[in-house]
Amino acid sequence: MGTLWFNGSIYTMVKEKDQVEALFTEKGIIVDTGSIDYLESKYAGNISREIDLKGQTMLPGLVDSHLHLVGHGERLLRLDLSLMDSRESIMNALKEKCSKTPAGKWIVAEGWNENEWPSPELILRDELDAISTEHPIVLKRICRHALVVNSCALLEAGIKEDIKEPSGGVICRYPEGRLNGLFKENQAQNLILESLPGIDQEYIENALIEAIEDAYKLGLTGGHTEDLHYYNGFLSTYQAFKSVIEDREMTFRANLLVHHEAFEEMLKAGGSYQEGTRYIKFDSMKIFTDGSLGGRTALLSEPYADQRDTNGVAIFTEHELQEWVKKARDAGMPIAVHAIGDLAFEYVLNAVEAIPPKEGQRDRLIHAQIVRPELLERAARLQVIFDIQPGFVTSDFPWVEEKVPANLLDSSYAWKTYLNMGIICAGGSDAPIEPLNPILGIHAAVTRTKINSEDRTVYGLDQRLSVHDAFALYTKGSAAAIGQEKRRGQILKGYDADFTVFNLDVFAVAPDDLLKAEAVMTVIDDRIVYDKK
Repeated sequence: MGTLWFNGSIYTMVKEKDQVEALFTEKGIIVDTGSIDYLESKYAGNISREIDLKGQTMLPGLVDSHLHLVGHGERLLRLDLSLMDSRESIMNALKEKCSKTPAGKWIVAEGWNENEWPSPELILRDELDAISTEHPIVLKRICRHALVVNSCALLEAGIKEDIKEPSGGVICRYPEGRLNGLFKENQAQNLILESLPGIDQEYIENALIEAIEDAYKLGLTGGHTEDLHYYNGFLSTYQAFKSVIEDREMTFRANLLVHHEAFEEMLKAGGSYQEGTRYIKFDSMKIFTDGSLGGRTALLSEPYADQRDTNGVAIFTEHELQEWVKKARDAGMPIAVHAIGDLAFEYVLNAVEAIPPKEGQRDRLIHAQIVRPELLERAARLQVIFDIQPGFVTSDFPWVEEKVPANLLDSSYAWKTYLNMGIICAGGSDAPIEPLNPILGIHAAVTRTKINSEDRTVYGLDQRLSVHDAFALYTKGSAAAIGQEKRRGQILKGYDADFTVFNLDVFAVAPDDLLKAEAVMTVIDDRIVYDKK
């Protein structure tokens, strides 16, 4: 027995503004589409439920192509610094948090971004010591490629002044040589993070529950998430996903990118590419090649414009990167590589050209922000997808223009150019780095302007996407990124019954009015998981 969906603007995403009057779904699949009269006549004996969309707008289920689901849940559970627009507001919030927290308890806060402050002077160890010497304090930067701690946290982590800097990581110091509490990239950050109080199964599950409930409210039916290395290792995190999504029946399509350091654990547990459970599938091997622009650790081919003594950080040498790619290929897996800077991007292309994926598989380049024209031409000839985060345009500009040499920016953040060259693009948020709400990413892709700001500059006028192409990033693009373009991302016969319903017609409003769009219903596998009513 199935469901008849009708009386709404039902966009198929097959082509721009293509609509159907109604559809019939059964057992999680779109059985047929057409007029109400046709469907009622053909499936009269099988219609057990009728959903009146009441003039609202239905799309294929939106999917975030790159996020950290547990991390997003953590952000919802922890002190959120992302909306604090000055050093003073953050320090005041920390003082209040310390006053309410027993001495000795760790305080972990998320999301500081000095580029949004009136003065970008960082909060460092001494400032945090002035707030508390009784609480270990950890402040994670919005990009999660840097964190800063106080002396108490250094003591708890057993870190002494003469510590040696690990390969691929950065440990910063005051001019006189003392540690200033700033650690950049995982290899350095882990020296602190490994000393945090034990993360138990309940904590991971609570974070997942918070994150998935938030995703429902935002209209997301799934996400490609990278969490398996950070929370007591692969098995503990995977079990948490199964407990929440399968056992507790919090239906959500989770494609798990497998961090390269969790790869062997996955293999030992019997995992393999595109296998898993009904709603949880293992995806590509996740590899990092560089860091972030905000922390000047993204790997550029030229020195940073505002700090000429560095061009970023290479997490791996080219040889090491290719060794990881070969391991992925030997296991039948594509790769998903974090590459923000153009030199990191070049290293990935070299590896893919040297060790290509299996026929029919696509590697993904995550972020693909700073690129050069010749690199785009090479990428267009390969089996790759660009996993982009449109919201980075609104968060990175204008400060990125001060950091990245102008000649490198000419072909960067160039979403429309990528699509015009035939490169498939998927859209994500990188939550908790950016807000999870897909509408914010879609608005950024369409307008390339900041929201809630006096700055109305259009950053890349010629790179603005149509509303259709912007939504396609989160529907057809996300489906293609996991090799599911023949069963998800469009409203067609035989496709999964995953839908996002909005309160207004997103294809019939002015670009800025997209921000008024709210998910009023989220449907996964023919099941209504969220209904605002």
